[in-house]
Amino acid sequence: MNVYYMNGAGNDFMVMDARDDESRDFSRLAVELCKLANADGFMAVGKSETADFRLHFYNSDGTRGEMCGNGARCICLFAHDMGIAGAEMTVQTDAGIVPGWRIDENQYRVKLNNPGIMDLNRKGDIAYTELGNPGVPHAVVRYSGDLWGDADNLREEMRALRFDPAFPKGANVNFYQPLSQGEVRILTFERGVEDYTLACGTGTGSTAAVMWLRGELPGKVLTAHSRGGTLKITIGGETEVESILLEGPTEIVKVYEI
Repeated sequence: MNVYYMNGAGNDFMVMDARDDESRDFSRLAVELCKLANADGFMAVGKSETADFRLHFYNSDGTRGEMCGNGARCICLFAHDMGIAGAEMTVQTDAGIVPGWRIDENQYRVKLNNPGIMDLNRKGDIAYTELGNPGVPHAVVRYSGDLWGDADNLREEMRALRFDPAFPKGANVNFYQPLSQGEVRILTFERGVEDYTLACGTGTGSTAAVMWLRGELPGKVLTAHSRGGTLKITIGGETEVESILLEGPTEIVKVYEI
């Protein structure tokens, strides 16, 4: 069995084609395989009656996730390169159907699930959103300091927010530092990983949606620098968020024979 180690703007995943047997214990595999490369998550491709294929996504601790933005971009590259889907494809996720597009050999774009919940003031000025239904939960916080330079000092504050009762499902916590109009630095503390990750696609999309609704993103396009790479998010809609497009780099780094 081949397992592919993939990277999407710093988010890394162990990926396998499981269409021949979706009864495997994916939770156990996630824990075991992620340890091989200290990966953030595990993804398995399954069969689907409503899309080109199904995405089974698990965090490195074995918990199942509704969806993963950078994971979805990686799985689109995987499906294209393995002949499972063409340059345009649809992915069935627990949060809903996600369309994907191949831009070039390494650049892929996906349409994230629209917000099922959007609360700009869930806890004071901390916003809360869930992308999809059931949705991927995110807390979004504007930060005025040196975000990456302060990362070590912020870890416990972000960990506390991840478990805060204001977020009943637990939340991925995203701090963003504006750099210029339409450009930010972002730092995400992810549930299931229980630490910082180098990038978070749904977190970046949630941040862009919150910024636009707050009037901080008039051009509707956000360039988000994570510590693992740069992502581009485009918001669609006039008075509410009608689409969130996420674009960035993907690659297959290594193949493991298990």
